[in-house]
Amino acid sequence: MAETSEIICVACPKGCALQVKHEGKDVIEVIGAGCRRGKEYAICELQDPRRMVASTVKVKGGLHPLVPVYTREGFPKPLIPQLAQKLREVEVPAPVKINQVVLQNALGTGIDVIASRDMPKVD
Repeated sequence: MAETSEIICVACPKGCALQVKHEGKDVIEVIGAGCRRGKEYAICELQDPRRMVASTVKVKGGLHPLVPVYTREGFPKPLIPQLAQKLREVEVPAPVKINQVVLQNALGTGIDVIASRDMPKVD
């Protein structure tokens, strides 16, 4: 039996209110998309929701004790709490360079976590 879900699209600045008719994860129709990306967003949001994750990891010997990091691409939403726990365990040695991989293939997803700034070493 088909049901309708309402989703606010964030694929572009318009923020369209989408009505998605679906049976479980099978999308039947997307209504209200103001651009072509809206339909793709709705399908992805129902079948495999992903989010960019930003956090920090510990730095040993750095100017500051933490360095900001983020996922290279959208991360599976159900795995975000496990990723947060894993990032609490990570400690990288200084110096850290921007875009340096600090956690490769996070939780076996193939998605890397990278540094979003440089962190110099302190003697």
